[in-house]
Amino acid sequence: MNTPLAPEHLEALRRLDACTLANTIETFHTRLRDEGFMDSSIRCLFPSLRPMLGYAATVKIRGSAPPTVDGPYPDRTDWWDHIASQPAPRIVVIQDVATRPGLGALVGEVHMNILQALNCVGVVTNGAVRSIPAAERAGFHLFSGSVSVSHAYVHIIEIGTPVEIGGLKIRSGDLLHGDQHGVQSIPLGIAAQIPPIAARISARKRELIALCQSPEFSLEELRAAIAKGSV
Repeated sequence: MNTPLAPEHLEALRRLDACTLANTIETFHTRLRDEGFMDSSIRCLFPSLRPMLGYAATVKIRGSAPPTVDGPYPDRTDWWDHIASQPAPRIVVIQDVATRPGLGALVGEVHMNILQALNCVGVVTNGAVRSIPAAERAGFHLFSGSVSVSHAYVHIIEIGTPVEIGGLKIRSGDLLHGDQHGVQSIPLGIAAQIPPIAARISARKRELIALCQSPEFSLEELRAAIAKGSV
């Protein structure tokens, strides 16, 4: 496992919006520009919350069909141990591999409170979540493919294995960031270097925006400003 970032580095990353973060990661050329983020199938349920940042703890679930043998699916608590083994703050990442993903939800109000007690700041899933008002009141992030009224037959089938959510492959321990624009991973090797470069990119953007809003705006001035350096 990689060494967790210092608290001040985590807070600096948390202050970034997702678009500025993505723009900054691009400058390091550590991955292709069409990689590292989830697609629009994963929705941010609480866009007004400040950005979510944390280390992933992964699980896989299934729940669209009843058990084929007598008795219910067993309740598992060992996933809590896996969550607690990851650095804090934590984000639970749940891949629903059922034939009908999202028919039932693993996380509702009770599980949300358990996860918050385990220093989790949010849940990301291609499946469903529920108890939406309670999560919003608690400031607990939910990114999901859908919502559901029921837990149906949801049960955990794998803990700590790689998952894929919205086209993004995630392993436990990966650093994730999410806001109203979506969820992306942050390469840990460059994470501490991102905030100062993001600050320079933001300052450059503000210069160009100020020029566009200025009475002295002209295409010649804009081209000259662009020539000084890319955004």
